[in-house]
Amino acid sequence: MKTDTTMTRRTDPDSAEAPVGRLRFEVDRLFDDFFRGWEPFGVGHLPSLAHERFVPTLDITESDKEFRVSMELPGMAEDDVQLSLSRNVLTVRGEKKTEERSDEDQVHRVECRYGRFERSLQLPADVDAEQVKARFKKGVLKIVLPKTERVQARKIQVKS
Repeated sequence: MKTDTTMTRRTDPDSAEAPVGRLRFEVDRLFDDFFRGWEPFGVGHLPSLAHERFVPTLDITESDKEFRVSMELPGMAEDDVQLSLSRNVLTVRGEKKTEERSDEDQVHRVECRYGRFERSLQLPADVDAEQVKARFKKGVLKIVLPKTERVQARKIQVKS
């Protein structure tokens, strides 16, 4: 007996069925994002996004000579963040503290996330730990991690 499995498999958005696959992929992602953070409460209870952890977003780029990390830390100060580098693993730790409210404040909605976080990134090449630089400005942490000379790409001139 032959069974049809086309209804149960997720379509790769980059496949030949791209238009339908892309739509399905985006709808699945929308539902995944919508239900993230919902706690298994009984019927009639509303989920709270306040229980979801604060996880800062980041970008990592690489050139021949260095890695660059840019991490968004809105509402945080330089003193709220600690960096460490050990065996090519960059770790960023910190805490986004909740804003104080008076007892008379009536809270209508809480969507901002607060709390401690830790992100560790395994770098794919050796880094010169003595030359690492970090700058914090307008809620964005920028880290420059120079590669050791041993792993930097070298251009080779071809002669005829």
